[in-house]
Amino acid sequence: MTDQANVTEKVIEIIAEQAVLEPSDVSVDMSLEDVGIDSLGLVECIFAIEEAFDISVPFNANDPQESDFDISSVASIVTGVEQLIREQKS
Repeated sequence: MTDQANVTEKVIEIIAEQAVLEPSDVSVDMSLEDVGIDSLGLVECIFAIEEAFDISVPFNANDPQESDFDISSVASIVTGVEQLIREQKS
């Protein structure tokens, strides 16, 4: 499950679950704030993403804005996950 469509679909599914929404209510151009994810939900999303894709996300829960992982939008999270998957394979 590493092609772009599947990564996008799974990330949206994880975010939607944390926001108690249907995946169809979440689009890649939304921010986590738009979806209603708070800081605890963000941490839960990161853990779920790490587990789903068997990757380690460089995320600092104490200072999310200073992390090397861009959480500014659903699309940026998908891009970051895809990059981490590529790095792990190489």
